Amino acid sequence: MTTTTGPGPGNRAGWPAAAAPWDYVLGGVRAVLPGAVIDDARVVVRGGLIVEAGPAPGGSAADIDGDGLLCVPGLIDVHSDALEVERAPRPRALLPWEFAVVSLEAKLRAAGITTAFHGAGFQTKQASGLQRTVGSAVELCAAIDARAAAPDPLVDHRVLYRLDARSADGAEALAGVLASREAAGAAAAGGPPPLVSHEDHTPGQGQYADRRYMERNVASLAGLSAEQAARHVDEMIIERDGQLPVLDRNLAWLGELARAGRIRLVGHDMDSPGAVAALRARGGSVAEFPTTTGAARAARESGFPVVMGAPNAMRGESHSGNVSAAELVGLGLVTALASDYLPSGLLAGAVTLARRGVTTLPSAIGLVTAGPAQSAGLTDRGSLVAGLRADLALIDDAGHWPVVRAVFRAS
Repeated sequence: MTTTTGPGPGNRAGWPAAAAPWDYVLGGVRAVLPGAVIDDARVVVRGGLIVEAGPAPGGSAADIDGDGLLCVPGLIDVHSDALEVERAPRPRALLPWEFAVVSLEAKLRAAGITTAFHGAGFQTKQASGLQRTVGSAVELCAAIDARAAAPDPLVDHRVLYRLDARSADGAEALAGVLASREAAGAAAAGGPPPLVSHEDHTPGQGQYADRRYMERNVASLAGLSAEQAARHVDEMIIERDGQLPVLDRNLAWLGELARAGRIRLVGHDMDSPGAVAALRARGGSVAEFPTTTGAARAARESGFPVVMGAPNAMRGESHSGNVSAAELVGLGLVTALASDYLPSGLLAGAVTLARRGVTTLPSAIGLVTAGPAQSAGLTDRGSLVAGLRADLALIDDAGHWPVVRAVFRAS
């Protein structure tokens, strides 16, 4: 690939290696537009924004030769828990948060992700060998805010605030973080309000409607017998049922924030039309990982974007025994895919859906670009459309699995 233009006004020759060019023409690509794939296309960028994306005029020159690669908008991940794993690659082997963010940033970039919402779990929970605490959630938020404020990070880092709806300590800490964010003027730039997800992983409903999946997880992680795991889950249900007043109080509080426009409220693991109706009543905006077809259909009928897991789509099934993401995509009920726990699965999940004929390639790419932008309330990115940010990824799709060859992110 060759380049001749530079960053910023004045069009200097060359640009810093760490930054995308300010003005350039990318040619010789197969551009994935909202409704079509255009061969021999070009993308014209001026001032970090797309001004043209479509067929290349005959004889036109380009600053960068795309060499026939697939050109897609930079991927947007609205739910990633990968930072927790990056920080604790082994139990009790905790790395500095600042290092974890930078380390993961390179992996996100390699996966074609240019905007990432990192899940901060305001809860106390042992999850897949990871110990989540309210304190670690606060630390994660601080680390993300610090990296986002650094000069030219490789990824636009954001936070998905995840509240265990039965946690009093979690709600208190989350209130403090949101208040600090408002005091710092984080929303003053006119962007969308923060994404806040409320979740309840009590066995017997939601993600673990079939409690046997929770029992198997507990048995595997703690080395318990089936009988011991069943008793442990019984005790968990009893303990969490004692927190029903907290649940009611937290849901009411989140509803107040949502209706006031101070947060964008996400319902996690909606398992029924009734759960969707309750989310709508409290001012919710997004249904994340609905566990049944009925819940997903009710969410779309309510006007909610529906987010499903990309690993689920790639594998063809849920690891918790719930509805298949691919099935919901085939029914036209999914707005966006999220990486959940596997950043590299975002692009792979979308391409897998297209190759299996579940949906078209433009629609599949939309599930990891325009759809997530809609879900997060981001109106400035997600499509190869004039006026949007020039966040781009070049994909080699010749092999069985897609490979990201280059990424350009507007500063």
